[in-house]
Amino acid sequence: MFAIVETGGKQYRVAPGDVIQVEKLPVEVGAQIELDRVLCLAQDDDVKVGAPCLEGVRVKAQVLRHGKGRKILVVKFKKRKNYRRKKGHRQLFTELKITEIEA
Repeated sequence: MFAIVETGGKQYRVAPGDVIQVEKLPVEVGAQIELDRVLCLAQDDDVKVGAPCLEGVRVKAQVLRHGKGRKILVVKFKKRKNYRRKKGHRQLFTELKITEIEA
């Protein structure tokens, strides 16, 4: 059984027991949350697709930790103009452990 959920403008394929990193959510570590924007649900050979979301389907998850991702360097450069800019970025994330999928 798996589901496709949307959070933070991105879509994730999740199954019970999976650990995923999503955009930072304003919840505390150890809290239980429900992801209710479920776009697709697959059980055995039965696949349900929402338009855009499925009604009554929820994915429950537990917040494991908050953190920062790997550093991404952004470099701007223009030749022969003596223009160079270097900037780093670390995206904030929330790590979730999927506990169950309620259909």
